[in-house]
Amino acid sequence: MDAKVADFSAVRTAMQRYVDQEIIPGVSWAVLRGRDVVDQQCVGFADREAKVALRPDHIFRAFSNTKLVITIAIMLLVEEGRIGLDDAIEKFLPQLGDRKVLKEGATSLADVEPAKGSITIRQLLTHTAGLSYGFFDPGTVLFKAYNEANVLNPLTPLTDMIDKLADLPLSYHPGESWEYSVATDVLGRVVEVVTSQPLDAFIKARVFEPPGMVDTGFYVPEAEQGRLVGFYRGADVLDPMKPGLWRIADTPAQLYQKSFPRLSGGGGLVSTLPDMLELVRSLLPGGKTLLKPGTIQTMMTNQLPAGRTIRFATLGPIPGKGFGLGGAVTQVPGRFDPPNSTGDFQWGGIAGTHWWISPGANTAGVLMAQREMSFWNPFFFEFKRLAYQAVGA
Repeated sequence: MDAKVADFSAVRTAMQRYVDQEIIPGVSWAVLRGRDVVDQQCVGFADREAKVALRPDHIFRAFSNTKLVITIAIMLLVEEGRIGLDDAIEKFLPQLGDRKVLKEGATSLADVEPAKGSITIRQLLTHTAGLSYGFFDPGTVLFKAYNEANVLNPLTPLTDMIDKLADLPLSYHPGESWEYSVATDVLGRVVEVVTSQPLDAFIKARVFEPPGMVDTGFYVPEAEQGRLVGFYRGADVLDPMKPGLWRIADTPAQLYQKSFPRLSGGGGLVSTLPDMLELVRSLLPGGKTLLKPGTIQTMMTNQLPAGRTIRFATLGPIPGKGFGLGGAVTQVPGRFDPPNSTGDFQWGGIAGTHWWISPGANTAGVLMAQREMSFWNPFFFEFKRLAYQAVGA
């Protein structure tokens, strides 16, 4: 379809419906056909209480969209020969070598056995290292241990997180399962060790500046804090379509008023729609890219063994979804996916920021919202299906 006549009216109508039903406060998006923007719109509010309409320059909490940035940083170092994908983690972080693993059915941290092998950089990039997060699996031994150790404490530097992880067992033998985890935060520390630079300095120079990302960082400068959108939670975390939104208190942490000691490579960045769009465009063929074509192809190729898919403790396995380096890979489209989305590379953040790249359909996109627990929310799936239809993908 000619990009000039792509009709996104159905997309806007659908997104307005989610705003009107109080499912999301507002949503901004941009859709690419090749490297060209064929639609960019904002619907709803940045601040529902003050009735501030969402604008393209509003700043969002990126949460796990941060992981794409850190993956690119690691792959830049791989291209330079400073890191190998199958290097053992102890090469960079000695305290994470010689791991212990919880035995199957373990009821305590003492119920462990030696790991069959070392954690590798590839396993950290694919969440197959045996690490956990401490908030997706309540009731488990590691959930309790991660929280008691305060592994995710933003008031301590990355070095403290590494030390805490060194004292905790893995949930499975490296490479033998998949669990969403603090692995990307560990990779952030690897970047610091390899480059002898703070994580924020390296990614600013090597990831943000080349494509012109001017509003992305670990905090919002004081002069720009009026551009940070409100953060909301829905009426029922278990029912994403139940109407009702409540604003989450504007604490200093939620306002990103200053840089915390912990530079979280797993979820610490704030960004804008234009910046995220440039990041995605920097991975597309037909123009200047941050990485070599072969590197990008590797990132977008499923790394999991045949028959294994990603899974979340509360949702179980996600059929048809493998994982590349830094994002999921659609091997078989599910009932919520566009039918022609095989090969899609995608991920998002817990508050509803999403990105995808579809080599097969020659389209890509960025979607930005701020509702707690909105990763792969129904509004995103409907948006993506309608966007594919609009560009004739």
